[in-house]
Amino acid sequence: MTTRTATSKPSDSTPFDFNLDTVQAEVDLTPFRVHHGGRRWEFAHLQGLDVWDLVGAAETGDLGATLGLFRVALGDDFEDFRKVKLAQFKMTKLFEAYRAYCGVESGESAASGN
Repeated sequence: MTTRTATSKPSDSTPFDFNLDTVQAEVDLTPFRVHHGGRRWEFAHLQGLDVWDLVGAAETGDLGATLGLFRVALGDDFEDFRKVKLAQFKMTKLFEAYRAYCGVESGESAASGN
């Protein structure tokens, strides 16, 4: 049996190749504002959403991905948003308008960096 030795992780003072902490958005991340059911809703800008939450939602198919995207974008307001009746054709238009606002073209993944 061979003996394995633990390798230590470099300290934070060790040089690195890329500092992701310094990366800034290239677009204005102003929320997308929608009026629905007599109320204003704010969807966080797509480019500012947590990619890990979006990837999980994408694994559930197109409708699941759209709902997951809305869940992340609306945050704590999502459950209240779901209480308001929403016809499929309106959800489709909402998603198209949100993607356009965020600069995501049709056919481009909503979780895409561009």
